[in-house]
Amino acid sequence: MSLQTDVEYLWQRYEDGLTASEADSDDLSTLERFLEALEGGEVRAAEPDGSDEWVVNEWVKRGILLNFGLRETQPREYGGVTYHDVLPLRETGDLGERGTRNTPDGTVIRRGAYVGSDAIMMSPSFVNVGAHVGDGTLVDSSDTVGSCAQIGENVKLGANTLIGGVLEPVEDSPVIVEDGVSLGAGCRVTSGFRVGENSIVGENTLLTPRIPVYDLVEEEVVYGELPANRRAFTRFVESSVSEHDLFDGGAYKPAVVATHVEEETLEAAEKEDILRDN
Repeated sequence: MSLQTDVEYLWQRYEDGLTASEADSDDLSTLERFLEALEGGEVRAAEPDGSDEWVVNEWVKRGILLNFGLRETQPREYGGVTYHDVLPLRETGDLGERGTRNTPDGTVIRRGAYVGSDAIMMSPSFVNVGAHVGDGTLVDSSDTVGSCAQIGENVKLGANTLIGGVLEPVEDSPVIVEDGVSLGAGCRVTSGFRVGENSIVGENTLLTPRIPVYDLVEEEVVYGELPANRRAFTRFVESSVSEHDLFDGGAYKPAVVATHVEEETLEAAEKEDILRDN
C-alpha cells in the first residue's frame, strides 16, 4: 500500500477510537515513514497544482494530527534543558550537506519540517511540523514558521516575522508565501493568507484575510491574498464607526496598499531599499 493509503487507514482507526496506548509497532512505523517523507519534501500539506492555484493535501494534515494523537508525551533534551513533547526535534545532519546553515543558540526545527538547500536559519527561529521552507530562503532571527506553512524558494523573512500555522480544519489552506517574496521585519502573515511571488512587503505589515488589500494595479479590493509582483505596505482608511460621538476626529482601520513592482529582477540591495522606504 502507498503511504497515503496507510495514513488514511490509520486515520479511520483513530476516528474509531484507537489511542496512543493501543498503537502498535506497525502504526508507529507508518508515523515515522510519514515524518521522513515530510522532511524529505516528498509530501506537502499543500502544493501548486501546475496552474495558478494551490491544492491542500488533507491526508497530509491528518498524518500530522495522528502524530499528536497516537504518540505519548515524553521528556526530551535540547540545549541542556528538559522539555516535554510528543515529537523530538528534527535531525539536522543533512542540512550542511545541502549547503544550508542553521546557526546555534536557539534555531529549532521540529520533526516533520522540510528545509531546502542553500537556506539560512538564523537563531533564534522556529520551524514547526509540516512546514516547507524552499531552497535559498532566509529565516531570520526571531522568526516563526507555523505548522504546514508553505514558504517558497529564495524568500526573505525579515527578523521577527510570524508566519502563522493552519493545521485544522484539515481542508483549510495554510499560509503560502510564494517564490521570491521579501517580507520586511516584523511582518505577520496569518489564517491561510497567500503572498504572491516576487512581492515585496514593508516592515510591520499584517497580512490576514480580515484586512482588505487595496490593489492599485488592478484597481480592486481583494481579501486573503496579495497578488504577485506587488509592493505592499500598511496604511489606514476611514472606518464605518467614524461618525460615533466617541471618535472625535474620526476612526480609522488598517488596510494594505499594493502597487506594482517592476518585472525585471531586483537585486537584493534594491529590495532592501524598497522595504525601508515603505
